[in-house]
Amino acid sequence: MSIVGGPPTTSSAPRSARAGAPPLPGVLRTSLARTGLELREYSRSRDAVIFNVLFPVLFLFIFGSVFDGDVIPGVPFVQYFTAGMAASGVLLVSFQALAINIAVERDTGTLRRLEGTPMPRSAYFLGKVGLVVVTGVVQLVVLLACARIFFDVPLPRTVGDWGTFGWVAVLGIAAGSLLGIAYSSVPSSGRSAQAVVAPVVLVLQFISGVFFAFPSLPSWMQDLASLFPLKWLAQGFRSAILPERMEAAEVGGSWQHGETVLWLTGWTVVGLVLCVTTFRWRRRGDR
Repeated sequence: MSIVGGPPTTSSAPRSARAGAPPLPGVLRTSLARTGLELREYSRSRDAVIFNVLFPVLFLFIFGSVFDGDVIPGVPFVQYFTAGMAASGVLLVSFQALAINIAVERDTGTLRRLEGTPMPRSAYFLGKVGLVVVTGVVQLVVLLACARIFFDVPLPRTVGDWGTFGWVAVLGIAAGSLLGIAYSSVPSSGRSAQAVVAPVVLVLQFISGVFFAFPSLPSWMQDLASLFPLKWLAQGFRSAILPERMEAAEVGGSWQHGETVLWLTGWTVVGLVLCVTTFRWRRRGDR
């Protein structure tokens, strides 16, 4: 797995400004600078760009070429799969990328050095989220463009459908980013981060209607997936991409937009609480 971003730039300046020195930049300005730094470091890592941005596109070509049948008459599988890949892509650039990246930065001592700089701590997290927003938008645009050009997948039809696609993406990025930051404290070291994070993402992909039509999964698997955000993210994207007649084929007989908002918002809150209560700037055992 690739690592998003690079080590933060540290400074030897004391946290309190010296007498007569100009005031430190505000949180917003510092956060934008951090986002720019993260993007520059990210763009220099070709494997990160290829995996995080093009991974859903590569799977779209593979599955779209192999499974050329219809989910129901007139709705090709590749159209259903596009919604699942959009959801999976958001999870990759938010939860997986941040959980691995931050665990590595903690293990290398980058976070410990950052803790002693004048930069507001919130700017570090906002810089990471800013990176996720930019890469997530680029990934979704590339995915939809490839689905349309190479597989003739219809794009969202109305302003309302585009609006649905937008709010689902925003809630998915928020939940995935905060959960990824929180989960970064689980790996015991940077070397074990990939092994601890990747299986979680893979299992969620298989049970959440990403690779298979969700109604065709066993009921116990559907119930389990409904507890996690990826299922609701995929269903939300399906409601924007698939035709209206597919709504009746959903497990609940509807797109369940209200439940989608509640679950994704709830996971965002859970992620925020876990970030505040469990995030570690230092490795276990460090003083």
